[in-house]
Amino acid sequence: MTDKTDQLIKNIPFSTPVDIAGLVDYEEGRVVSRTLSSKPYVNITLFAFDKDEEISAHTSPGDAMVQVLDGEALINIDGKKIKATTGQVVVMPANVPHSVSASSQFKMLLTIVKQAVGIGGL
Repeated sequence: MTDKTDQLIKNIPFSTPVDIAGLVDYEEGRVVSRTLSSKPYVNITLFAFDKDEEISAHTSPGDAMVQVLDGEALINIDGKKIKATTGQVVVMPANVPHSVSASSQFKMLLTIVKQAVGIGGL
């Protein structure tokens, strides 16, 4: 097994099947999150939204992919409203304002992939 300090993914068991939606629980009036990876070029976070909760409009330095694991969300990308339900994915482009609202209780896996920025061509 890799030393914990070398792990790229955290807060999830290794080498075993996991019901990913079961790693976060709904809480009344809250958005609950669990970070699975936070690295310079990728972030992976699991969320559980109570009904009517939201993440207000913001931008991200990378493309952000929402995978709906349970329930239904309304995703607003620069004024375009998209309904997404269990099993669907929506990609929000980098540097474009977007928000996510819970139409019902819902869980999502958010993956953000950022452009590598190097000095001297690295």
